[in-house]
Amino acid sequence: MRLALIGATCVVCYSLGPFGMHGLPAAGLGFLVAMIILLAELRLRRAEISGLVAGTVGAVVGLLASLLLTMVISRTAEPEPTKSFLEFTSLFAFGYLGLVVGASQGKALRHIPLPSSVELPAPALRGVKLLDTSALIDGRIADICETHFLDGTLGIPRFVLHELQQVADSSDSLKRQRGRRGLEVIERMKKMTWLDLRILDEDFPCTPAVDQKLVELARSSGSKIVTNDFNLNKVARVQGISVLNVNELANAMKPAVLPGESMRVLILREGKESTQGVAYLDDGTMVVVDGARRHINRTIEIVVTSTHQTPAGKMIFGRTEERADSSATRVAAVGIVPEATAGSTASRFEACPPPYAGREPL
Repeated sequence: MRLALIGATCVVCYSLGPFGMHGLPAAGLGFLVAMIILLAELRLRRAEISGLVAGTVGAVVGLLASLLLTMVISRTAEPEPTKSFLEFTSLFAFGYLGLVVGASQGKALRHIPLPSSVELPAPALRGVKLLDTSALIDGRIADICETHFLDGTLGIPRFVLHELQQVADSSDSLKRQRGRRGLEVIERMKKMTWLDLRILDEDFPCTPAVDQKLVELARSSGSKIVTNDFNLNKVARVQGISVLNVNELANAMKPAVLPGESMRVLILREGKESTQGVAYLDDGTMVVVDGARRHINRTIEIVVTSTHQTPAGKMIFGRTEERADSSATRVAAVGIVPEATAGSTASRFEACPPPYAGREPL
């Protein structure tokens, strides 16, 4: 590119012949102009944005000052060559001074606080759903993506990826297994051709905690956070950030169970009370069964008595079907004598005639 610039400048000056020059002198003038442009390029590459902005503002102010001075010079009685010399001198002098002074004071722009209204969200990240480390380790986010329930763009910040890698390299075998599962979930999601998954390079070096970085990124870009972390969920919602919690989605999708319905469950362990047994449904819902302690490791029929919603999920309380049958039997025993028994008693009385049967009355 630089050789092309030098060649083009030499050809133009050779063809136009500025200042009455022709041939090699004109081409040499073009080469000199190209060198000046390249030196300016090298100087501007090392300049900071604040210095360039301040230098531009200073040059414009200097040119305006030279314009006012040339208006005064043009009304003097000096000869025309003198006026032209003073005008061009003031133009270059004030322009140069404004550029140099403005560039030297450009560092002061860094310390000027900008109002919060200037902080606009990055258009490239608007509407992106940011994945947290807990959601990747959990793994259910990949199943949700396979069902096409999540639309739009999913973003994994690089600091989240770094934290996941640290967990995978941990000396603790459990943490190492969880970290590797999170990396496997990312590889699985990358293979979904319909899913727009991006690795985001945005970072906040002054913020050490990963959760706080995620909150800052979501607030500055207007994005949502996908997480299973209870504390991150609360902190983000307090600050007005939308959160997609996979645990809340799983609780909302659990089938509704009404009191009085029956179900078959496998009693796995004892409950807190002396007669209770505990079972679990396929979705992880805990079922506390009264009177099922003697049925551990057996599948029994139970009747739902009530349900209870907790922050960790839904709990179902029930009783064994046998207790219902036994209570019904007790109620029947206290009431009227069964029909078959009554019939048999009556037949016995009929079979035994009274002692005066067959005798004539006195």
